[in-house]
Amino acid sequence: MKQVKTSLLVLAAGMGSRYGGLKQMDAFGPNGETIIDYSIYDAKKAGFDEVVFVVRRHFRKKFESYFRKRIGDHISMSFVEQELYKLPNGSRYIAEREKPWGTAHAVLMGEEVIDGPFAVINADDYYGPESYVTLMNYFQQSTDQDQFAVVAYLLENTLSAYGTVNRGICFQDKQGFLTDIQETLKIAKDKQGKITYPKGDGVGVLTPRTLVSMNMFGFFPSYFKKTTKQLIDFLKADGLELRSEFFIPFTLDNMINSKEAKVKVLTSNASWFGVTYKNDKPEVVRRIKKLIQTGVYPRKLWT
Repeated sequence: MKQVKTSLLVLAAGMGSRYGGLKQMDAFGPNGETIIDYSIYDAKKAGFDEVVFVVRRHFRKKFESYFRKRIGDHISMSFVEQELYKLPNGSRYIAEREKPWGTAHAVLMGEEVIDGPFAVINADDYYGPESYVTLMNYFQQSTDQDQFAVVAYLLENTLSAYGTVNRGICFQDKQGFLTDIQETLKIAKDKQGKITYPKGDGVGVLTPRTLVSMNMFGFFPSYFKKTTKQLIDFLKADGLELRSEFFIPFTLDNMINSKEAKVKVLTSNASWFGVTYKNDKPEVVRRIKKLIQTGVYPRKLWT
């Protein structure tokens, strides 16, 4: 009987336009460690069996060589490519389009190699060791292959001091299941310390403990089939636009509304940080240094 692996799917196909380069390979640790290094270390320690990277073809060779050399045989690695043409048969799009199809399309690339439960993360976000343990526990306890999970963070722990951020606000019912993710744009602290965002012609206010999705999800393989059906409908409606995108929250909302799936909200008090802007880098370096000093990580991850 084939052993089912638990996979970590890393979304690394984005170029980081606001950051100004391929931030997935930027060094933040004392020995050149990237944020991905720390994510993989945490996932492996929590019990994940393999990591699957979603990349673009034009930088795959460089990216794959870099991480195979860094991590070696510490964990099994696979690489899949997100390209515009990788769509269901019969799909059409404008030839001038360059922008990738979005995070939900990127996840579908993992179907080539994944046949068990899998976590999804962004390559440029640090999620904290506790989050991987939380997801692994969820996978081990779940008996419903149509029940997925989202790891939700406190909004106050996810802001940048150097610009606005976009966050998916999570709403849940009394049983702790997701009812909606509302993509909210240009969130920032104002001069009075309030967390605000543009709302119509005015300003909306959010509480510091508002739960937000940072694109850390737990899925079973049934997600692939359900999402492919949605992608076909999405492409019929918006496939001929230059900048339309197919996002994970969009697919989950549809599944919840159609009762195809449930999504458990797993609240995390873990420390999240990321690198949206170039100016975020010194703060990330400082926080990783502190995590090493407090014993969360060894000074050199891969020995």
